[in-house]
Amino acid sequence: MSSYNKDGKKGISRRDMIAGLAAVPVLGVIGYGLLKHEQEKGKQQAAGLKELRLTAPAGVPPLVEGPVIRIGVVGCGGRGGYLMKALGFVHPDRIDDWENKAKTDPNMADYLHEFRQQEALNVQITAVCDVFEKNAKRAVKTGANAHRNGQQGTMGREPKSYHTYAELVADPEVDAVIVATPDHLHVPVALAAARFGKHVYCEKPLSWTVAETFEVRKVVKDTGIVFQLGHQGRQTESYQVAKMLIDQDVIGKVSLIEVCTNRNDPNGAWVYDIDPEANEQTIDWKQFIGPAPWHDFSLERFFRWRCWWDYSTGLSGDLFTHEYDAMNQIFGLGIPHSAMASGGIYFYKDGRTVPDVLNMAFEYPGRDLTLLYSATLSSEKNRGKAIMGHDAWIELDEKLTVYLDPRSTRYKDQIDKGLLEPFKPIYAYTPGQGSVDAITTPTEKYFAGRGLLYTYRDGKAVDTTHLHLREWLNCIRLNNQSQPSCNIDQAFEEAITAHMGTISYQEGRRAFWDPANEKIM
Repeated sequence: MSSYNKDGKKGISRRDMIAGLAAVPVLGVIGYGLLKHEQEKGKQQAAGLKELRLTAPAGVPPLVEGPVIRIGVVGCGGRGGYLMKALGFVHPDRIDDWENKAKTDPNMADYLHEFRQQEALNVQITAVCDVFEKNAKRAVKTGANAHRNGQQGTMGREPKSYHTYAELVADPEVDAVIVATPDHLHVPVALAAARFGKHVYCEKPLSWTVAETFEVRKVVKDTGIVFQLGHQGRQTESYQVAKMLIDQDVIGKVSLIEVCTNRNDPNGAWVYDIDPEANEQTIDWKQFIGPAPWHDFSLERFFRWRCWWDYSTGLSGDLFTHEYDAMNQIFGLGIPHSAMASGGIYFYKDGRTVPDVLNMAFEYPGRDLTLLYSATLSSEKNRGKAIMGHDAWIELDEKLTVYLDPRSTRYKDQIDKGLLEPFKPIYAYTPGQGSVDAITTPTEKYFAGRGLLYTYRDGKAVDTTHLHLREWLNCIRLNNQSQPSCNIDQAFEEAITAHMGTISYQEGRRAFWDPANEKIM
């Protein structure tokens, strides 16, 4: 219905506007220009300067046909196990646990159902490697327990368990390698795999040092393997919608973007549990150390490695890179001109060397744009991504909302006529309602809130990591005719940007990028 605004002029109420916009699917026209006065039915209201059309985010392309792709997994702990699940492989005990919980927990029942509906990717896990004996043994059983499109898992051939990743990448029965190790081993494993002609899916961040960032880019390009960096946010539907809005200039010139990380729990601050079966006999400590500075055996360092620069890239490499990659896919930011960082170890006085509070500013003067990142590991205050334009701003998490700026130039006439109301939502996109995951830890909550656990396709919840791996596998089967969305070029931009922030923090001064010589100054 029509309503009267504060000046007594007839217009469209915020409630009716939101209701109308909410009814518009992603495939079709955004609400601008579609709203009608009750007394002027049949006429299109010029609520925007032009029609703004959103095509549906890219759907899931068909799985490319081809032979079974044989996969080796290096690093079979928490993330490695999740990646195997995204491929369709779960340890039998875990399935039993899910089934028991699903009897009384509707969320777990939904989670189990979504997993069982996950598409089979025509892959086989033929090899695993982990420096912790328990993880390796568990991965063998996991790799033999495949679930196929709604069917119960059946135990098949067990993958080989290798003591070292060098042995695994040399196996002729391995076509592609998944790297899910601590940060300091990402590039060594990726290099070894690429040099044997194995395709690589590497968890983020790309690299631990600046020097190895250049080396891995060169080797990937020289060998021609298919490389995908594990930024599964590339599959998040709300990010794809945001890109469409930006491309159509819905919110006007953007000069400032704010992204953040907020957690408030030891788990969210990387103080992970220590397995009681772990000791010097069950962990290959020397292999874990790899290129890192030598340190005597330490269970804390092994399980909580993210807390030390010796193995970790800290907040910049671990969590900022997710936020950066989201903005890079929306804006095509590339490497910034400069980075300035500050922060410290303000809460977790546990011997860690990486900060638990970090603020970074990345400048893009060629685009008249600043990207701000702010993080704390001792507060769970909800903060989403904010993309601030002259005419409107976008608040972005797993859902997306566009708010009208009262000083908008583009929408001034509509504001003056009372057709659009400042500070109110003019478009909202919610990809799904309710909980579809059994979220228990602050880490899981953080990733779920940013669309990094699942997204939606055709109204159904889909694991973003599953989609990201699927994309990589399709590119492998297409023999490099197409590139994954987070290929080595995107990965290089991510790594250099994160390293600039880290260098600025560690040295207490501004870091600059020299694009002509490809050098951080």
